[in-house]
Amino acid sequence: MEVIQAQDGGEGLELAKSENPDLVLLDLMMPRVDGWTAAQGLMEDEGTRRIPFLFLTARATAADRRRAEELGALGYILKPFDPVRLPPLVADVVARCARGEAEELRRERPSALWPPNLEDP
Repeated sequence: MEVIQAQDGGEGLELAKSENPDLVLLDLMMPRVDGWTAAQGLMEDEGTRRIPFLFLTARATAADRRRAEELGALGYILKPFDPVRLPPLVADVVARCARGEAEELRRERPSALWPPNLEDP
């Protein structure tokens, strides 16, 4: 697995456009351009709208999770997360997307990608 890291959401958008990654992991709280804005930018750009993305965040509210779903995220992984379990999880999402299963994955909302029982603040 090759990882390309951006310092903020703006740089992440530029890298997504130039590198066309198999998947984008977005934090919500980034400098300059936050994760919400970066996700919206991915979806609005013809060159990046097909790139699947997951949020990786400490924001654990039901409202944030709903917003992630509305933006088209394939998952909403909460921090702290198990760094040993993340690579296989990401590899599985990439493989399923490569097989054309992104919409199916979005509908399934597996618990490994979507935390249950979040409460509104």
